[in-house]
Amino acid sequence: MNPVFLCPGQGAQAVGMGKGWFEASPAARAVFEAADRTLSLPGGAKLSELCFNGPAETLNRTDVSQPALYTCGIACARVLAERGMPDPVAAAGLSLGEYTALHLAGAFSFEDGLRLVATRGRLMQQAAESSKGGMVALIGADEAQAAEACSRTLAACGSGEVLVSANFNAPGQIVLSGSAAACAKAVEIAGELGLRATALQVAGAFHSPLMAPAAEGLAAALDGVTFHPLRCDVWSNVTARPHERENPKLLKKLLVDQLVNPVRWSQSCSELVAWAKGREATKFIELAPGSVLKGLFRRIDRSAEVTSNDQPS
Repeated sequence: MNPVFLCPGQGAQAVGMGKGWFEASPAARAVFEAADRTLSLPGGAKLSELCFNGPAETLNRTDVSQPALYTCGIACARVLAERGMPDPVAAAGLSLGEYTALHLAGAFSFEDGLRLVATRGRLMQQAAESSKGGMVALIGADEAQAAEACSRTLAACGSGEVLVSANFNAPGQIVLSGSAAACAKAVEIAGELGLRATALQVAGAFHSPLMAPAAEGLAAALDGVTFHPLRCDVWSNVTARPHERENPKLLKKLLVDQLVNPVRWSQSCSELVAWAKGREATKFIELAPGSVLKGLFRRIDRSAEVTSNDQPS
């Protein structure tokens, strides 16, 4: 079997995440223990305790959920390896999940990656709190319709507002991101265009220009980490193409760009399926937690079978 690892992004977190893997294997336990030693969280809480027991309102914070998802995904991957699964031949991660994929491809150590995603989460949380933005899910829209919704909304709002397409999750599932007033107006404009729109309960305007302060801080953090050549292809959320395996400067730039540019997950997955079709016995493996990516794959390409690993079997 040639596994392709799919790594969840923010929104997949849930109280209890990783606990089954922690209890099933010393390998997973070692990952959570390393995370607890490496990270200092507000109030002195342990990351493992927040993953296993919550409370949900704390786990859902951007600065907590991101290191939690990274840790849980890697704990799952370590157990799968312990049980005989080969190293991945390729990997992709949704937004935050790109860091999980990069660690599994050998880009950086677990601890360096954990500190990076914790910094990324903290910077995004700070940018969200200072910019007062939001996100809106468009159901049934294609890229051109999403662009029209943004254009009409901004024309109606006047100057000073921000609204962009931020997440291309699957065909017919696009998320807009921007200032709070623009997001509110976008719901109204979407209805006029015959589209369904729902405001999302998120901390801020992720993957939009309002994340520029976070991008600047992340660039400085990335400069302090040594990146190694990738052992397998990892798909970039920004380009929907594999990263250059031996170009750490460009890889770091794309990780910074990811904060202020749309996540092209649907296109990445389509490219990944096409890439896999020429290879024997390729299997798509979704790491813990949840099965969000399996659900998106059903919309993107039903020919690709995804196995989720929320709990040990």
